[in-house]
Amino acid sequence: MNNIDTMSVNAIRVLSADAIQKAKSGHPGLPLGCAAVAYDIWAKEMKHNPANPDWADRDRFILSGGHGSALLYSLLHLFGYGLTKEDMMQFRQLDSLTPGHPEYRHTKGVEATTGPLGAGMAMAVGMAMAEAHLAAKFNKENYPVVDHYTYVLGGDGCMMEGISSEAFSLAGTLGLHKLIVVYDSNKISIEGNTDIAFTEDVKKKFEAFGFQTLVVEDGNDLDALHTAFVEAKADTNRPSMIMVKTQIGYGCPAKQGKASAHGEPLGVENVAALKETLGWPSQEAFYVPEEVYDNYKAISTEKAKEEEAWNAMFAEYCEKYPEMKEAWDAQFNMDIAKDLIDNEEFWAYDEKADATRNLSGIVLNRLKNYVPNLIGGAADLAPSTKTYMKDMGDFSKEDYTGRNLHFGVRELSMAAIGNG
Repeated sequence: MNNIDTMSVNAIRVLSADAIQKAKSGHPGLPLGCAAVAYDIWAKEMKHNPANPDWADRDRFILSGGHGSALLYSLLHLFGYGLTKEDMMQFRQLDSLTPGHPEYRHTKGVEATTGPLGAGMAMAVGMAMAEAHLAAKFNKENYPVVDHYTYVLGGDGCMMEGISSEAFSLAGTLGLHKLIVVYDSNKISIEGNTDIAFTEDVKKKFEAFGFQTLVVEDGNDLDALHTAFVEAKADTNRPSMIMVKTQIGYGCPAKQGKASAHGEPLGVENVAALKETLGWPSQEAFYVPEEVYDNYKAISTEKAKEEEAWNAMFAEYCEKYPEMKEAWDAQFNMDIAKDLIDNEEFWAYDEKADATRNLSGIVLNRLKNYVPNLIGGAADLAPSTKTYMKDMGDFSKEDYTGRNLHFGVRELSMAAIGNG
């Protein structure tokens, strides 16, 4: 790791620690332990443009361990997503852009509201399913207009939650190779070492789910992290899980590797000790050297070029395939259902009484013809709940164009996957 990379990683740690200390509330353990992991993903691996957070083909990043929100806010600030230093100072304050957990549509760059552990994992599976469906529907030879990855970061708590296992079982079955799960493995939970309640072999579990599994022994080794992500992307048949071994509270001598680093501020003296240990050039709160900001700005400038290239390709695509441009506009028209308000044919029904599930099925099968982005299914209950859309095909590893999702008997993850 060169010096500017080291400084850039430590900037995430320092900003997170200062924000949490000022608020006198928060979770410093994850941001300190995962700073290098997050920096590598956002700086080296991810396709994104801070100047346009809503770019359609950006890679998605979900912080499933939403309690570690200071990590995400630090990234958004440093990469120039619009969060100011003053916003960082308002961490966990009422009406701020930096609440205690990431909130979708509240803070630019946040892809999902996360807090309950495991929910972000399942939402990431849903996002990967959406990418696969759209890619199968819209991509043409030499025009991969939908071609992005979904990265999701979470720790031991996310792996303990049943909703995660439900979702990952389905992801493996579907072969969602654009899904990369990053497992922050530090063996610490709030009550102590995870061995008190969690001794399963997570790597073997993911192998059983049908994932490619990779291990990074040192969560601060940027080269090893990059190598793992390259290997993850090389597998075009399976989703990937990268187990990254980290130390919770890394860099804080009194807290590193301890449960006490998880969910409480480090304390004024420990924040000072953290900065001294990291070789940070100032004890001033929220101080970041200009060369670090310059590094992040340079990275963001390069990232913007990826969208420029995509825009040029998409313009050619629309010119060559005008029918696909029309389909694209319909797919992303969130107001398309409003056209049905004055559609008499849509609202015409027999007066005969019928079971609500049957009526729901009739409505659903009418809607599908008007709303091309309507996709869904049931937890192995479509014949009973009448949720099957006729002639729309089944979403499967063999055919991602299908609009009927078979969740299997996985009710909890079904809701979160649908949300994603």
